[in-house]
Amino acid sequence: MSKQPGSSTAAEPDQPEVAPAEVTDLPGAEPALPAADRPACAPGALLLAVLAAGWLAAMLWSTRAAITSAAAGVTAISLSAYALPGVITAALVAGGAVALAVTNPIGRATLRFLAAVGTGLLVGLAAAVAINLTYADNATTNTIAGTTAAAAIIGGAAAGARNARVVGALATATLAAQVFVVLFSRARDPLSDLFGAGDTQQSMLDAAKWVSRTESLLAGLIAGLAAFGYLAWARRRATRRDGVAPELRWPAYLVAGAGPGLLLLLTEVIIRVGGHGLLELAAALSDADQVAQTALGTSRIDNGIWVLFVGALTALVAFGRTLGPRPTVDEDEDEPAGA
Repeated sequence: MSKQPGSSTAAEPDQPEVAPAEVTDLPGAEPALPAADRPACAPGALLLAVLAAGWLAAMLWSTRAAITSAAAGVTAISLSAYALPGVITAALVAGGAVALAVTNPIGRATLRFLAAVGTGLLVGLAAAVAINLTYADNATTNTIAGTTAAAAIIGGAAAGARNARVVGALATATLAAQVFVVLFSRARDPLSDLFGAGDTQQSMLDAAKWVSRTESLLAGLIAGLAAFGYLAWARRRATRRDGVAPELRWPAYLVAGAGPGLLLLLTEVIIRVGGHGLLELAAALSDADQVAQTALGTSRIDNGIWVLFVGALTALVAFGRTLGPRPTVDEDEDEPAGA
């Protein structure tokens, strides 16, 4: 029977049906990724940003209180040089944490990086304005404001990395290590006596060296555990929410654990470049100040290296303990039946 024009018939097999997934192939449309392949967001980014910004504000306030309480300008210069590393590290963490909270929902890599840099710039400008408004107007204040702004911008740029969970773990570990260092300062004098600090200058130097190594070891241990704990919590949370989460391999834990040490070494670079004038002023006060500034710079580098390696090793060991044995395949099951 011939088909009349306009008559309704069943669907012809020669006309292929368009699958719904092919709609994403249109020009300008992005293909929808499965849940396991989507960039994972960093959980708790907003809380982390608030804590990091509060820590930066606390460091700036304590530095201002120490400088303004100094009776002489010479003492203020020395205190500024001593407090600058803590402020710079806090600015790195604050810029990165706030930028992470802002860019967490952004999926495109280029837009994410630009937004992270812009957020870090805003954080740096806000910190610099607060320093200029509340600190005394001198060259020391301008140095602190400039290096703090630069550190916040660098931290924001680092938050533009694609793996947001690693950035969140790095910021969490660094913040935990810095809080521990401040709390550890109360135990320095008892530990110095325990390590044999006496009346001689050599015994005091030896004891101070062991106290510094103990502090670095414990800070690296805390940093590695905090980095691993954040990544493990982020994976469990993503699994509960999406049913499947992209698996992070060991390099992610290595970077997150070593991150606090890397930031400490980056802090030293920023200080040597942006705060070079302040360090020179502090070292030129006297021969003792020059020796002290040299010793402090060497101690900060050693501390960063210790925290880097101990934190990385701790995170890797903690991650390795979560790995079970590899599944073994029975050779008899692989042979075809009747072979």
